Amino acid sequence: MVDGVLFVCHANLCRSPMAEFLARRLLRDLPVTVTSAGTDAVDGGTMHPYAGAVAARTGADPAAFRTRRLRPEHLTRATLVLTATRRQRSVCTALAPAALHRTFTLRQFARLAAAAEAPAGGSGSPLRVAVAAAARARGRLQPATLDADDLGDPIGGSPADFRRCAEEIERSIRPVLALIGTAG
Repeated sequence: MVDGVLFVCHANLCRSPMAEFLARRLLRDLPVTVTSAGTDAVDGGTMHPYAGAVAARTGADPAAFRTRRLRPEHLTRATLVLTATRRQRSVCTALAPAALHRTFTLRQFARLAAAAEAPAGGSGSPLRVAVAAAARARGRLQPATLDADDLGDPIGGSPADFRRCAEEIERSIRPVLALIGTAG
């Protein structure tokens, strides 16, 4: 079974598709699938044009991307669920309570990954070991400020706002990648 990372935002138009494309590029050497969905998405829509421009910079073609509404089976199949906001994290855990211990906001998981102790010979895939290490770090860190976990929505903004959001996504994925690297 191949591990999977699922990115979740509101409409699956901006943040989660950008995260999907950026993570695919960053995680390309790992046996991991990367997908995205939206808590309030309409199935079959296209990515926001500014998000598409960001996605195209990864070297992949975003033209075939289609939005999809989050379903419980997406959550139960994912090894790691990363949401844009705390609200979306709550929706995910309400839809699939079994996913609670592997569902985080992206920024929260980045903070936990940076603080996690290097996993030592855990059983399972590098992604599963990394998720377990981050989950353990959850109990050792002080709670973050209310806005520290949420990734701002660039919808309605300029191309520069989308690029800034993508930069924050990439900054948040890097500690995750480092933690997976120590687990593998």
